[in-house]
Amino acid sequence: MIVLGLTALALFTVDSVYPDSTNNTLLSGLTVVGSLIALVITGTQLVTGVESTELFSGQLVVDEMSLFFTFIFTSVTALIALASHEYIGDREYQGEYYALVVLAAIGMTLLANSNSFATAFISLELASLPSYALVAYLKDNRGSVEAGMKYFLIGALSSAVFAYGISLVYGVTGSLLFTDVAATLTEGIDGSLTGVLGIGVVMILGGVAFKTASVPFHFWAPEAYEGAPAPISAFLSSASKAAGFVLAFRIFITAFPADAIAGIDWVLAFQILALVTMTLGNFAAATQETVKRMLAYSSIGHAGYVLIALGALTGAADQSFVLSAGMIHLLVYGFMNTGAFLFVALAEHWGIGRTFEDYNGLAKKAPVACAAMSIFLFSLAGLPTGGGMLSKYFLLLGAVNAEAYVLAVGLIVNSALSLYFYSRVVKAMWIEEPASDLTIDGYPTGLYAAIVVAAVVTFLLLPALAIFSDPALTAGSGLF
Repeated sequence: MIVLGLTALALFTVDSVYPDSTNNTLLSGLTVVGSLIALVITGTQLVTGVESTELFSGQLVVDEMSLFFTFIFTSVTALIALASHEYIGDREYQGEYYALVVLAAIGMTLLANSNSFATAFISLELASLPSYALVAYLKDNRGSVEAGMKYFLIGALSSAVFAYGISLVYGVTGSLLFTDVAATLTEGIDGSLTGVLGIGVVMILGGVAFKTASVPFHFWAPEAYEGAPAPISAFLSSASKAAGFVLAFRIFITAFPADAIAGIDWVLAFQILALVTMTLGNFAAATQETVKRMLAYSSIGHAGYVLIALGALTGAADQSFVLSAGMIHLLVYGFMNTGAFLFVALAEHWGIGRTFEDYNGLAKKAPVACAAMSIFLFSLAGLPTGGGMLSKYFLLLGAVNAEAYVLAVGLIVNSALSLYFYSRVVKAMWIEEPASDLTIDGYPTGLYAAIVVAAVVTFLLLPALAIFSDPALTAGSGLF
C-alpha cells in the first residue's frame, strides 16, 4: 500500500511538472514498476507467511487475507497500466488516468485491510470515486460519459444505503470495529433491537452486492463496462469485484458470525443471491450480440460463482475450504477475465467492430492474440486450458461438502451454458470467414504483452494451483 501511495505521488509530481506531457511511456512505466514492486513485496510476504497485525487501534489489519487480495489488485493494476500504453497513447489527461488507476488500487488495498466499518466505508469510497471518473474518461464518447454518470448516481445511492446500514448496526452494538460488533452480538442484544439489526444487515448486504455486481444490484455493470475504456472495464470487473468480495468476507464472517445473529440468516440470503446471480448473468450473456457486453454479463455470472463461498457456509461445511475456494477463483479470474477484456481493447484499438461477426477470421491476422483469447474464454467456462477449471472444481467440492446441492447444480448448469457463448467468440476467430477484407494497423507492444502475460499466467495456474492454494487456504482459515 505504501509503494502504491509513492507511485501515485510520483505520478502527481510528473503531471504537475509537465501538465501537458504526452510522455505516455514514462507514466505507464511508473505505474507498472510501482505495481510490480508492490506485487513482489506482497507475494514474498504471502509465501513466507506473516503474523496478523492490527494497526491504528484495530481499524486496519494486516494478515494473509489482506496480502492475498493485495496480490490480486497489484497484478491487475500492472496489466492495466501496461495495456493502456497504446490504448490512450493519443489522448489527453494521461497523468490523471494513471493516477486514478493507482488511487483506486490503493482504496481496494485499504478495503482488504479494513477491520472496521469506518475504514471500510472510507476505503470503499476511495476505490469508487476514481472508478467513476475512469469510466467517463473518453470525454468525446457519449457512451462513456453516460456510463460514468449512471455508475456515479447508482454508486452514490448504494453508498448511502451502505452507510445507513452501518449506522443501524452501530446503534445496536455501539461499535464500528468488526471484532467488537461480533463480541456484542455473541453476548446477545435486546430482543427489541433485532429488527433494527436485521434491517442494518440487509442494507449492508445490498451495498456489498452492488460492489460485486450481484443480482438485483447488477444493472449498472453492463452499461459501465460497455461504455468505459476496455482496460478500465477489465479493471472494474476483476480488481473492483475482488474488492467487493473481500469486504463481504470481512464483514459477514468477522462482524456477523452466523451463529451469533438469531433470526437473521444471511447465509440463506447469499445462497439465493448466488443462484440468481449466476443464472441471470449467464442467461443474459447468452443473448448478447456484442463481445464486450457478453463479457459484462459473464462477469455477473462469475460473481454468482464466488458467492458460493458465502452461501455454502453452513454447519456441515468445511468453512475455511469453502471460503478459500472463492478466493482462489478470484485469483484465477483476475488474470483470465482481465485478459479477455484486454483482447477487446486490442480489437477496439484496431478499429474492429464489437459484434461476434466482426471477429470473423481474426485469427489469420493475429494468431497469438486469438490463441490467448481462446485460453481466457475456455478457462472462464471451466475447461482445462487454465486455472478456471480447478477453481470451479474447488467451489463445486465446497458446495457439495456443505450439502448446498442446489448451488452445486447451478454451478454445473451455468458453466455448461457459458461454454455456448464463449465458444461463439472462438468459432468466429478461428473458423468463420470475414465478411470483408480484414486489415490490422500494427501490433501494439503494451497491449500484446499484457494479453500474452495474462494468458501465460492463466495457463500456468492450472498445474501450479497447488502452490497458490496453500496461501489461500491459510488466508481463508484465518477468519474462523
